[in-house]
Amino acid sequence: MRFPNILALVFALLFAAAPLDAAFAQLAQTGDFHIVWEVKNRFRLFRNEADFLRLAAASRGDGVLAAERRLERATDGLGWAKDIVADLCLDNFGNLVETCERDGVRENYLAPSNHPIGVTLSGSVPQNANCVWSFDDGGGPSNQTTAPCDQEVRLRVKSGRTTVASVDIPLGDGTAQRVSTEIVVRDVLVAGLGDSIAAGEGNPDKAVELEGGFCFKRFLSGGFSQYFRPSRAGYDDDRSCENGSSSPGAARDWNRHGARWMNPACHRSLYSYQVRTMLALAIEQPHIAVTLVPLACTGAAIDAGMFSGQRADDCPWVTGIETCSGTAPAQFTELRSVMAAVHRQDPKRNLDLVLLTMGANDVNFAGLVANVIVDSTAERILLRQGGAIASVADSLKALNGDLPDEFSQMRTALKPFLGGNLDRVVFVSYPNPAMQAPDKPCPGGRDGLDVHPAFGADSERLRAAAQFVDAKFLPKIKALATCEGNKTCRDPTIDGMTFVDAHQAEFDHHGMCVRAPSDPEFDRHCFSPEGDSFQTDPNAAPDNPMACGEPPGDYRPYASRARWIRTANDSYFTAMTYPEGMPAILKPSDIHDALWGVLSAVYGGAVHPTAEGYAAMADAALPAVRGVLGLSAPPAIQSEPLPPPTGPAPAITPAPVAVPAPQPAAPPDATPPRTP
Repeated sequence: MRFPNILALVFALLFAAAPLDAAFAQLAQTGDFHIVWEVKNRFRLFRNEADFLRLAAASRGDGVLAAERRLERATDGLGWAKDIVADLCLDNFGNLVETCERDGVRENYLAPSNHPIGVTLSGSVPQNANCVWSFDDGGGPSNQTTAPCDQEVRLRVKSGRTTVASVDIPLGDGTAQRVSTEIVVRDVLVAGLGDSIAAGEGNPDKAVELEGGFCFKRFLSGGFSQYFRPSRAGYDDDRSCENGSSSPGAARDWNRHGARWMNPACHRSLYSYQVRTMLALAIEQPHIAVTLVPLACTGAAIDAGMFSGQRADDCPWVTGIETCSGTAPAQFTELRSVMAAVHRQDPKRNLDLVLLTMGANDVNFAGLVANVIVDSTAERILLRQGGAIASVADSLKALNGDLPDEFSQMRTALKPFLGGNLDRVVFVSYPNPAMQAPDKPCPGGRDGLDVHPAFGADSERLRAAAQFVDAKFLPKIKALATCEGNKTCRDPTIDGMTFVDAHQAEFDHHGMCVRAPSDPEFDRHCFSPEGDSFQTDPNAAPDNPMACGEPPGDYRPYASRARWIRTANDSYFTAMTYPEGMPAILKPSDIHDALWGVLSAVYGGAVHPTAEGYAAMADAALPAVRGVLGLSAPPAIQSEPLPPPTGPAPAITPAPVAVPAPQPAAPPDATPPRTP
C-alpha cells in the first residue's frame, strides 16, 4: 500500500531537480513547424511583382467585384490599369513577346524553364536564430543557404520538376529539428479567345482625358449643322468645324491624346473578364503560375476573326509608331504560332484551358444595337447602306442560319489545342445589356445617349431587341456550347463546353438605364435623364460643352455605378474611339466628319460591360475555371461574433469579426497608384 506513495515521491524529487523553464523552452521550440511556399509574381503577364502585389492587396477573398471596387476607390475612379499597362509582356502593338524580362530576369514567357518562389518557416520560429535551408531537385548538388529563421528565402525552381525543400531549425538544447516539403510549381497555360466581350471592350487601360469643346458636323437633308462635344485634352489644333485641319499632322496629334489599350487594334483590356478571372486565380492559388495568352478581339466573328483576319476597329498612335496595318490576324493563326513556340520546348504540351465568348457578331449584334439607338432618319439611312443597322428579323435569320455550322467549325478547330476534349473550354455567355429589372427592359429615350443628336432609344425596338436576346440568342448560344439539343455535335461527351451564365441574373438589375443616388456626382449632375446634357449655345460650347457647367475632365470612367453597361455617353467620355476599319461608304473624311461624330460615340464600347460588369463576369467564371483545372477554392471568409465584454460595456456595439482566407504576402491595403 505504501509503494505507490514512495514512487510518487521519487518522481516528484526528480522533476524538482530539472530546470522547468528550460524544459518548457525546449517544448516551445519543437512545436508545429512547417514550410510555407508561394510562387512570386505568378500572374506572368505582369513584368513587375509590385503590380501583382498591388492587385493581391485589394483581394480579401470576397470576390473580383469587391476587389475592383476597392481599386476604384483607391484610384479616385481613374482606374488601376493605367499604371500597369506599360509594364506587360507585350510589345508596342500589344502582342506577346516570347522572351520577357520579369523582375530583372529574362524568361521564356510561353514555356518557362523555372519559376521564382518564396519559402518561409511557419510556427514558433526561434528569434535571432539562423536556419539552414537545402533545396534538391534531383538534377545535381542541392542548393544550400543559411538565413534568419524568420526571413523569407527566395530562389528559382525548375518547371515541371519536384524540388525537396528542407530546413534545419536550431533548438534550445543545442540540437536541430529538420522539416521538409515538396515544391512543385504548376504552370497553367490559358488562351483567351473571342469577341469584344472577351477582349474587355469599353474599358481602355488608360482612359481618354477630356477638356473644352470640339466641333462635329452633322448630316441633314439640306446640308449640315454643327454641335460641340468634349475634346481630347492636349489636342492643340483647331477645334472648329470651319477651320479644322484634316492634315495627317493634325490626325496624328489627335491620336497621340487618345485612350490606351493593352492591344490597340483589338481593344484588348486588363479589365476584361478573361484577365480578371485568371488574375484572381493566380492571387488565390499560391502554388501555380498563370501564363495567359490573350487573343480576343473587338469585332471578331467566327469567320472573320477566328479563322481569317479582320479589320482593326482602332489604329491609335503608339510611341515611336506612326502607322499600323489596320488589320488584326486570325485568332487561330495566332494560337497556332503560340503553340508552335510552346512545342519547341515541350512537344506534348496542350492548353490547360480556353476562355471563350463568341457569337454576337455572327448575328450582327452591333447592327441590332444601332437599330435601337439611332433615331434620326438621315443617319439611319446612311448606316443601313453601310450594313451597320440590323433588325431583329435580320439577327434571327443569322442565328438560325449560318451560326450553328460556323460554331461547329470553331469547335473542330479548337480540339487539337486541348487534346480533343472541349470540356476545357469555359464558354462565358453574354449579359443582356438592356434590363432595369428581371423581365423589365429599359424604357428607351435619350438617357445616356444624348452625346449625339441623332441618338435616342426607340422603346418598341428596344423591347423587341431585349426579348430577342433573352428568348432566342442566349438560349441558342447555350445550346451550341453545351450540345443540348444541338445536332451539330457528333459526340456531346467531348464536344460540350463548360458553360457559364450565372452572371446574367445580376446584370438584370444593372442595365444601361439604371441609376442610383450612389452614382458619381458628375453623372448625377451632368448626364441628364431627359437628354439635355450638353451646351447648345454655339458661342459657349467651344469652351464649356457641358450644360451643367462642370469641366468634362471631372468624369470618372472607373468609379462605381449602378449601371454595369456603358452608355454611348460613357463610351465617348471613356474611350472616344475613331475606328479605322470601316467599310468605304462609312469611312470618315476628317476628324470633324459627321460620321466620326457617330462612330466616336459608340465604338469605344457603348452597350458593353463596365469594369464592374466584367468583374462580375469573372466572379461567375472563376468556379468553372477551378473545376476544369481541378483546383479547390480557398477557405471562405467566416464571420464570428466577438465574445461578450468582461469589463464595462464598450461605447460601440460589438460587430462581426471577418476572418479572411489566407492570402500571399502583400501590403495590408491597396497601395496608391504609381506615377505613370
